[in-house]
Amino acid sequence: MTHRELVKKVLSDPVHWPAFGFGTGLLPGAPGTWGSLLGILIWWVLPKDIYLQTGVGLSGFLLGIWLCGESARRIGVHDHSGIVWDEIVGMFLTLMVIPPEPEWILGAFVLFRVADIWKPWPIRDLDHRLRGGLGIMLDDVVAALYAAILLGFLIRLIL
Repeated sequence: MTHRELVKKVLSDPVHWPAFGFGTGLLPGAPGTWGSLLGILIWWVLPKDIYLQTGVGLSGFLLGIWLCGESARRIGVHDHSGIVWDEIVGMFLTLMVIPPEPEWILGAFVLFRVADIWKPWPIRDLDHRLRGGLGIMLDDVVAALYAAILLGFLIRLIL
């Protein structure tokens, strides 16, 4: 499928639109990075209330299982690189553990992207073994967990 055909398909199907990060997954270069930046924006505009953030993160994960799986099924490609809902949610979950300051946001972004791209154990196994929406979502949630643990350690060390 050409990029033009993909854009047309994403714009014409309400399942693809959020799965493709409201268009960020169609941007050139690294779609996961664009999706992660959208995750930062969503986190930034929401109140820093742990209950609200937990609800948004959990809802995003549960919705993402269906959304990403259905979008992948309709396109015919498991975990198409343009499906970035998982990066949006993963980035959002990573940010939940940090103070809302630019240096911590940048650190969260870098650590999440490194974990998501590098896929240390068991992320790579999850990515290869689990099919459908759960597999698409879970590898990014574990990457978020790795990044959050490192950030928590750094926060305790520095602050």
